[in-house]
Amino acid sequence: MMSGFEMGSAERGEPVRPPAVAGSWYPDAEAPLRAAVTSHLAAVSDTDTDTPFRDIVAIIAPHAGLVYSGPVAAHAYQAVAGRAYDVAVLVGPSHHVGFDGVAIYPRGAFDTPLGPVPVAAGVADQLMRAPCIRIHPTAHVREHSLEMQLPFLRHVLPDTPIVPLVIGSQERETILALAEALAGTLAGLTPLIVASTDLSHYFDADRAASFDGVVIDYVARFDPDGLLAEYERYPAHERGRCVACGGGAAVAVMKAAATLGAREARALCYADSGDVSGDKTAVVGYLAAALGRFEPQARRSQESEGRSQKPC
Repeated sequence: MMSGFEMGSAERGEPVRPPAVAGSWYPDAEAPLRAAVTSHLAAVSDTDTDTPFRDIVAIIAPHAGLVYSGPVAAHAYQAVAGRAYDVAVLVGPSHHVGFDGVAIYPRGAFDTPLGPVPVAAGVADQLMRAPCIRIHPTAHVREHSLEMQLPFLRHVLPDTPIVPLVIGSQERETILALAEALAGTLAGLTPLIVASTDLSHYFDADRAASFDGVVIDYVARFDPDGLLAEYERYPAHERGRCVACGGGAAVAVMKAAATLGAREARALCYADSGDVSGDKTAVVGYLAAALGRFEPQARRSQESEGRSQKPC
């Protein structure tokens, strides 16, 4: 047992991280949560699910309350539904605890109303060989950025274990070290890497769309270096507001995915919180995207039409 982890009812006395935002950000009972997830997935049109990908190595998905960002996140998870993965590595920003490096939850499970999601301890052990990744239990206690991925993940990939990673200070050195660690550890596996991030925060909808369009363009062109440069263009305290709260997570995941064989990216859906609330004066932007390899005929079509994708 890893000291400092909150204990639950996992077999062999392994730690179980209880939900932090169930009952507030999403339903805390199985039936209504499964109904909500199923409804969001069903709302993704057949055109949207007809992706050109032969393989999907990574996705980008938002992490707001399910009613707000669930319709967008559903596009990312519908794209990977039914595919086979050895492990899903979740990478998200820390919203509550300040620290350097990356905090891993290396054992046990994350509990959800849909059942516990086990941690892939072997993969976690390999990742902890990287100096930037360490055990920091407190970073996971209240963090919602990874938790909000689990209802969809548990539903569409019910047998896939996870490795939860929370980034503290999203500085260049940490971002690049994490990308290298992910690529080195996951080589030889069939992984899904999930970058959990919202986009700009609390601008009016038109201005938010302008900020968010820059990020979407870098993602759709599969340009993590450009996205990192855009992220660093702002002071640290403005990056989450003007670019993305998980901008470093997105860059690390994009760079790792490229090393693991992803060659193309597609922005699957963009919306903002005002699309649900009706308040367009101060919104949060949400993006769903996928990164992988297109089928050959889809690649030719994409090249002829241009790489950037129009969000839904």
